[in-house]
Amino acid sequence: MSGTAEIINFQNKFEAERVLPPIKPLNPTQADYLDALRRFPQVIVLGPAGTGKTWIAATHAADLLRNRQIDKIILTRPNVPCGRSLGFFPGSLEDKFAPWAAPVIEAIKERIGKAAYDIALKNGAIELVPFEVMRGRSWKNAFVLLDEAQNTTAAEIKTFLTRIGEDCTVVINGDISQCDLPKESGLRTVIEIIDGQNLPVPVVEFTRAEIVRSGICAMWVNAFETARL
Repeated sequence: MSGTAEIINFQNKFEAERVLPPIKPLNPTQADYLDALRRFPQVIVLGPAGTGKTWIAATHAADLLRNRQIDKIILTRPNVPCGRSLGFFPGSLEDKFAPWAAPVIEAIKERIGKAAYDIALKNGAIELVPFEVMRGRSWKNAFVLLDEAQNTTAAEIKTFLTRIGEDCTVVINGDISQCDLPKESGLRTVIEIIDGQNLPVPVVEFTRAEIVRSGICAMWVNAFETARL
């Protein structure tokens, strides 16, 4: 009985939610990105921090879930930390992964509300999938976002792309200039395959001039680029 009530509550949360405006692009590249998300099942988006790559993907996914156009949202990213590794965080593997998915989670919460997000996470309509448990999984009728894809190896991104089932929208998001791997980025490999084999996967690329997060963000991205760091 409680399970039934929970499902009804989850549905009503969406229906009672305030009417939200459509996602509004702030520049032509964001408009191209949104158009690609609506027209293609797979999109690769590149560019520096602060250009809206992750926010647009997460907000679009939240709208698809609210409108019941998909059954679930899958969030994943490679385990390549800038500081402490996953092992230092307490809790389950999902608990350890959650802080790294925070930007995506916050964007989804803004769109559907915290209560609806919590219920969707509990019911499996939103799933956080660390790369450690990727092999053997498959998804269908889902929005799948691979964030920080520049830190995947070629083998890892191959594993990710071969998990995708029917009726999925897939976004691969990254900034090749920020690769933390000691070897070639799998994201670069995939882009080369798309170009070499003329695959029907649009690649949308933002520039530093299109940073929309803040003037401070743009200043530091440009400063570090000038310093070649």
